[in-house]
Amino acid sequence: FSKRVGGLKRMRAAGVANLTLDGWAPDVQLQLISKAVQQMVETESACLHEDILPALAQHGVRIVSYDELDSAQKERLKAYYLKEVYPILTPLAVDPGHPFPFISHLSLSLAVLLRDTSSGDVQFARVKVPQTRPRWVPIDFPLHFVPLEQIITANLDSLFKGMEVVAVYPFRVTRNADIARNEEEADDLLEMINEELRERRFAPVVRLEVDASIPPEWLALLQGQLHLDNTDTYPIRGLMRRVDLFALADINLPHLKYKPWTPFTPPKFSGLSSKARPSEIFSVIRQGDLLVHHPYQSFQSSTQLFIESAARDPQVLAIKQTLYRTSEQSAVIAALIQAAERGKQVAALVEVKARSDEAKNIEWARKLEDAGCHVTYGLVGLKTHCKVSLAIRQEEDGLRAYYHIG
Repeated sequence: FSKRVGGLKRMRAAGVANLTLDGWAPDVQLQLISKAVQQMVETESACLHEDILPALAQHGVRIVSYDELDSAQKERLKAYYLKEVYPILTPLAVDPGHPFPFISHLSLSLAVLLRDTSSGDVQFARVKVPQTRPRWVPIDFPLHFVPLEQIITANLDSLFKGMEVVAVYPFRVTRNADIARNEEEADDLLEMINEELRERRFAPVVRLEVDASIPPEWLALLQGQLHLDNTDTYPIRGLMRRVDLFALADINLPHLKYKPWTPFTPPKFSGLSSKARPSEIFSVIRQGDLLVHHPYQSFQSSTQLFIESAARDPQVLAIKQTLYRTSEQSAVIAALIQAAERGKQVAALVEVKARSDEAKNIEWARKLEDAGCHVTYGLVGLKTHCKVSLAIRQEEDGLRAYYHIG
């Protein structure tokens, strides 16, 4: 959304009137997207609150509303709030002396309406729900959780002394991730991507998701301050920032999960492992090309084993690798670093323009450079998406190249 809609908004702002192949100008596309996404959001809300959460409740997993708790449970959660949450919070009021605060990308915020008990004036404030605290706070009943934002809402009087909390409405914003770049004129591709990442934090807002019950006058305030209109606004019924629900999938209830798939080792690689002699996998590959199908066939016992064996084999002189996306604990990165530390020539093309993974890839690239690898940060004007591994090995009849193409 932040890329596609952000790109269309940037085209509209620049006055681009060129039609797409479908004959739709940016304005028309944005209206059609808004209409389609509104329907998707309504369907998603209905699915979550009418199907998924009730079904989970039948198996003992419940997201409990704060209002359902008894007084003892509320006191325990208040103690948790004061100790673990309150010190982190920073309430930001909006008045002539305090402009509308910066709202970070995809963060969950609370729009708080306050009334001065002495003057009766109504004021707007924003409280950011901290992402450093668990979103689903457990209570004393097993597998029962209360949303963090509801705990904060119930204890807002601790933040706004002398003010009456009139109403609270959760909301979040999506910022434009489609930043203009000119790779041809950039002196340093890595610095250009770094600068783009810094700019994204403060890029224009392209979407507002807000609690569906917010009154029109306060919705208009948010829209005005964020420079949005109704086509950019998506009323949300129920819980927001639903990506946090993935945490519930970590609960140890195997009968509610798909049976895990165990990839099988390609027959020609059976018997090989990271503990075997590294030369063995090259003997197998010399017998003929092999086709592996991930994730049904094991990546670990085929492609990963190939790279790890190349890193360990003293006869491998050089390894060359393209990297587009990697896992948090990448065995491929670890093998490349190990190979460089053993004196092999290691070259890696790290695609720093991999969408949404730019910062992570820059970090990996620097770790590879620190280990002595030769790193290229992609190609100007192109995005390298292919997965290629190349190992150059010294053999009796000279140098031989072994490679994986994915």
